[in-house]
This record gives sequence, C-alpha cells and structure tokens, in this order.
Amino acid sequence: MGIRSWLRQSMVLLAGCCAVWSGAGAQTLSMGVSDGPVSLPIYVAQANGYFEREGLNLSIHSCSSGRDCYKKMADGTVQIATAAELIATLNSFNRQDLAFIATISASSSQIKIVARRSAGIATASQVAGKRVGTVQGSSAAYFLTRWLSSNNPNARDSRLVPLEPGNVVAALQRGDIDAAAIWEPVASHAFAALGSNGLLLENPALYTQQFGLIVSRALIKAQEADLLKLLRGLLQAERFIAEQPEKAEQVLMARLGGTRAQAAAQMREHAYRLGLDVSLAETMDGQARWAIQEVQVQPKPDTLLHVIEPALLRKVAPEAVQLRY
Repeated sequence: MGIRSWLRQSMVLLAGCCAVWSGAGAQTLSMGVSDGPVSLPIYVAQANGYFEREGLNLSIHSCSSGRDCYKKMADGTVQIATAAELIATLNSFNRQDLAFIATISASSSQIKIVARRSAGIATASQVAGKRVGTVQGSSAAYFLTRWLSSNNPNARDSRLVPLEPGNVVAALQRGDIDAAAIWEPVASHAFAALGSNGLLLENPALYTQQFGLIVSRALIKAQEADLLKLLRGLLQAERFIAEQPEKAEQVLMARLGGTRAQAAAQMREHAYRLGLDVSLAETMDGQARWAIQEVQVQPKPDTLLHVIEPALLRKVAPEAVQLRY
C-alpha cells in the first residue's frame, strides 16, 4: 500500500460525526482512557480518590488507543477523549468544535520501532522495502513516516500494514510483518515476545508526543465546573507522581501489568505535567502542514489556535499555560 493512499485512509477512519453529548445536565462525566503509561495521571487520580475528593463523578471507559478514545467521543459513547495531539490536529479538518484543554504527559520515546532479526533487519536503513505495521491515523503512524524519512530516502518504499494495537504482537510473532511502530506498553510486549529474534531500532527524538484531553466546546459550555474538578484532580496526581514515584509505579503495574523495572522504565520516558505550551502549538501546526501534503486534505484559512483551549487550565493552574496568546 502506498504511503499517500494509506494516509488518506487514515483520515477517513478519523473523520468523526459531529455528535454532541446530550446529557448537558448529567452529574457524571464520561472519559475514554487510552491503555498505557501515557494515562498514569488518570490512573493515580482514580486510585487515590482525587476525583471523588473534588466532587466529580467520573465514568472511565478503557480504550486501546487515543484514536479509539476519539471514536468513542465522536459517536457519543464518552464525553472526553484522552489522545495524542495528532488526533486533535487531524480531526480539526473535519470539526470546528474540538478543544484540546490540557496535556497530561509528554514523551519523545514512548513510540518505538520493534523489528524481527529474522527479516534481515539489523539497522534502521534495512527497514526499506520491508513490511511495517502500525495503527492508521495514530501518533505512531505519524512518527513512522518521520522515522522512515530520517533513516533512509528509500525507506518510504516500505510496505505499510495497518493493524489494531491488539494484533501487533501476534503479527510480529507469525512473521506477517517485519517491523512495527507502536507505543508502550505494546512495544515492550512485542519485544519480549520475540525473544532473541527481537530488535529495538534506534529511536531519535524526532517527535515529542503530547498526550492530553480532547472535548467538545458544547461540553465546556454545559459542564465547565465538572471539567475544572477533573483538572484539579489531575493536578493532585501530578504532584503525587513527582513526590512518590515508587507508589506511582505500583499504580502503573496494577493497571498495565509487567514488572517493577518495566514500570519504572516507562515512567522515566514520560514527563507527567499538566500544561499547554508553545511546543504543543508548534507541533500541531507542523502536523497540519504534514496532513495537507501527505494526506491531501484541504487547508483552511484559520489556524489550529482554535483547537488549543487554555481557558480552563488557566483557572486552576495559570502557570501551566505558556502560550503566546
């Protein structure tokens, strides 16, 4: 599958309907939470009762990815999606009512390239022409295109294989794909499953994924007070992770499994801080240009500034907002 056609299919998958949550007067917020170390602040806040302490009744729905969380939000299953900024960027071409209200974690190395030695891969340049699996329309797919281009001009000729996160490990084990671009903890599971046949390829800091909260502007209008409670609970979780990392590791292990060493390594790869800053705006602007060129979406006259919404975070942690507007 050619990379342009593959990326265009990704946009089709991401195009959500403009469904608006109908329970404006509801006492409960519902949130899709992506499985992974990116969501640790939410796990900690839930485990320690921070949301309840703030008077928030939060219903959590597990998702296999940020893309999956966004789909649940788009179809009205949940009100809030946890996802990388790329999901907000791509869907801003289809919807004008999205708001990215806070980043909760950031990482330059949580997305990894896992390869099979038996596929004749020992270096990054040898991925050229190989079958590479990843999740369409995800931050892993965005990272993969940049990684391929940076390692070998011919690497973009690699055959891209669309997979769901839950199928990546088995696809590598069976030999259906030669390598995969995937996030944690799936990357660690895949590497472990391959044993001596597995290889983690060099992962330069080509892209810092900023993972956060996506909502509709209708929800902000209807339940602003509840969203502020959510952010205050996450701020408490941020402090807990910084001050008691060993206990936070235990929370991560309880949610994702794995060893203490794996949990510690995954936490070291992430910065757990609520914020909205210039780097987020710059990343999303670059992603928009990439989408116009690679996915061939139609550019809009306005900018992505309407997607990043700092008003709520400014009310609970004004110092966490470092934007130029």
